[in-house]
Amino acid sequence: MTATARRGLKRRGGLLAGLLAALLALPAPARANDVSPFEKLLGRWVGEGRLGVRNGDTERVKCRVTYLHPNAEEPLQQTIRCAAASGSIEVRSWVTHEAGKLTGTWEELERKWKGDIAGAVTPRGFKVAVQGENLRANMDIIVLGAKQVIEIQFIESSLIGLTLILEKG
Repeated sequence: MTATARRGLKRRGGLLAGLLAALLALPAPARANDVSPFEKLLGRWVGEGRLGVRNGDTERVKCRVTYLHPNAEEPLQQTIRCAAASGSIEVRSWVTHEAGKLTGTWEELERKWKGDIAGAVTPRGFKVAVQGENLRANMDIIVLGAKQVIEIQFIESSLIGLTLILEKG
């Protein structure tokens, strides 16, 4: 190999080494699990469902659900407002996420029920338990594209459950 050819290889090798060093110095691209699990919820959702009342009938409800998440340092704010022939239900919750775990607070305003949230992110959404002095409930949220299903099962209360099928918009 000639001296000129060796210098060309060294120069290319130096360029490649420099390029590799520059690429290694770049921040790693965000992975899908680095994105907040709340992103898919944000905005307004509307739809209908069923509200089960203990010692009563199951009623059809029309609902609006909103999710606000001003920034990563603040909790997600969820508001569920539903109207039925016999009245309404309004739930507000504030939820934080860390390493797949969910914590926060939950309240039903019409009945003045309050509790703490503990749960987890699931492959299709969220699963939480709500525990308070006058409230025990389980809530599942499943998100499939522009559709969302919310199911709340009340334990030992005047309500049995609330099931909603919602669309974004």
